[in-house]
Amino acid sequence: MTRTIDTLLLCALPASGKSEVRRYLAWLDPEQVRRDFHMGETVQLDDYPYVHAMRRIAEELIQRGHDGIFFSSSEEPFLEPLDWGTLIHLVNEDYRDLHERPRIEVDSAADWLMDRIDRARETVGAEAALGELPRDLRAELSAALEEEARTLLDEKLAGIPDSLQGKTVVIEFARGGPQGSPMPLPEPYGYRYSFSQLSDEILEVADVLYIWVTPEESRRKNEERARPGRDGDASILHHGVPIKVMLGDYGCDDIEWLLEHSDRENTVRVETRGKVYHLPLARFDNRDDLTTFIREDPSTWSEEDIQRIHSGLKEAFDRLVQAQR
Repeated sequence: MTRTIDTLLLCALPASGKSEVRRYLAWLDPEQVRRDFHMGETVQLDDYPYVHAMRRIAEELIQRGHDGIFFSSSEEPFLEPLDWGTLIHLVNEDYRDLHERPRIEVDSAADWLMDRIDRARETVGAEAALGELPRDLRAELSAALEEEARTLLDEKLAGIPDSLQGKTVVIEFARGGPQGSPMPLPEPYGYRYSFSQLSDEILEVADVLYIWVTPEESRRKNEERARPGRDGDASILHHGVPIKVMLGDYGCDDIEWLLEHSDRENTVRVETRGKVYHLPLARFDNRDDLTTFIREDPSTWSEEDIQRIHSGLKEAFDRLVQAQR
């Protein structure tokens, strides 16, 4: 009997179609998803809300004449590249909470979020800078961010199901490195580093679906999807990545290198904490854009478009579950 995927890492360059694939899977009948894609009802995790939160923290600090800690402006990459690992450890915590279902009751959601970010930064060897802010500045920052942080906390708790039995956890994130970089990408850039920061609990069960587009197509689609204001910046489907970030952080990625240098076919080898994991990986070829139509209302989707994405995904998922861990 074909296995059901426990945890799926949904990876790609920005705007490659990850969020559109998630939306398509959510639109389908659950039994069809189980039959064709080997997945149960999905539970969704994503590191983008934390990127957005860190940008908002930076904005509020810069407006008050202080260093932005995470970013020097809204158009720049991370000041501290280790924050790629910070994001992974925030996701690790979310994944653990799916299983442990903790009660989280806090007076200040903003303080809860900033404390989480500091702990995750310490884990990867970066400075826990938010805890070192002057008390008055920290209070101002908490007040400015409270509404958004509370929404993030509420959405996190609402996304924890009563049970994970028969479900598939989908974790979405994008990684890469500067345009023209030689391989392998140096830490902390790329998937090799970020995969190594995932918890053992994730690595023991994870499969990887990689949505394949070229960096040039990623930049084109990123510009096409972006909408101004909060409807874009905080949105999974419509946020835009600044061009300096697209070139500096996502000018290339290392998935092909990882596949070529694995010692087991159709997997990526992850060495971390004295252990070796082989994550099954399949590429869904989206270089001929099979996904953009999903951003529109489903009533406008054509049968031809639906068939093309469905058959492409089925082929990729079939390869995924046949790979030997």
